[in-house]
Amino acid sequence: MKSFFHVSDIGPLDAALKEALEVKANPFGWKHLGENKTIILVFFNSSLRTRLSSQKAALNLGMNPIVLNVNGDSWKLETELGVVMDGDRSEHLREAIPVIGSYCDIIGVRSFAGLTDKEFDYAETVLQQFVEYSGKPVISLESATVHPCQAFADLITIEEYRRTKRPKVVLTWAPHPRALPQAVPNSFAEWMNAADVDLVIAQPEGYELDPQFAGNARIEYDQMKALEGADFVYAKNWSSVKDYGKVLCKDTSWTVDAAHMAVTNDAYFMHCLPVRRNVIVSDEVIDSPRSLVIPEAANRVFSAQVVMKRMLESL
Repeated sequence: MKSFFHVSDIGPLDAALKEALEVKANPFGWKHLGENKTIILVFFNSSLRTRLSSQKAALNLGMNPIVLNVNGDSWKLETELGVVMDGDRSEHLREAIPVIGSYCDIIGVRSFAGLTDKEFDYAETVLQQFVEYSGKPVISLESATVHPCQAFADLITIEEYRRTKRPKVVLTWAPHPRALPQAVPNSFAEWMNAADVDLVIAQPEGYELDPQFAGNARIEYDQMKALEGADFVYAKNWSSVKDYGKVLCKDTSWTVDAAHMAVTNDAYFMHCLPVRRNVIVSDEVIDSPRSLVIPEAANRVFSAQVVMKRMLESL
């Protein structure tokens, strides 16, 4: 495996899920693979779960993880080509990336969407420079358009808690005070479309995801109708794709509360975290026994570990 951005990179999902559960049951069973190997985790944005789970996964595999917080631990990095660098950015990715690549065996990169230039973001301009210039396998630790380690962990969690062969999974938009990227819902939709689930996406008008990610999901603009009979409810805010980066709605009736969950099939609640309580979801839902946000976060270690394991096996 040379890169990990999309569900297609992981291969057959049944095999990937089986491997993830094997790794979870025996997390130190492949430590020999990472002996004398280094992974550099490059963070352009803040992180809690992604940083800690990636480090833990690397340590489980016997690797040496190095974390670089860009703009905090290093020179400010210029990301665009062809610019006159007479501002506050002292180094260009064109030089920084091959240097980083010379110090490690695998690179993980976290770089959010700017939400001002859709073409720049959806071209994955930053991530693709790491692929082009590093010469090393690259993992998206959430980029402008995707968050595959999160989506893989979500699928592992659904596999562990599913009660039916083909559960109904509802991805529902929820309000937020500011514009958020589409990376998490994009990857969640992409991975659920590839899995054996009944995927429904509930959203207000104007919040349609890019078709390449929404795929064959059923789209509903009536949230309560979408939630009827759901087995899993995944709440997440995202900004508009068509009116790129814009907040078109702040309707608090979309906040997932007990009334919403009451129409489901005693569904489990999911969210990638961090979450704004009583904005995205009510306290009573996220604190209920049906909330999977903590097991879901714990599975971030094992989704990352499977990806790193496969990359080490291919070196």
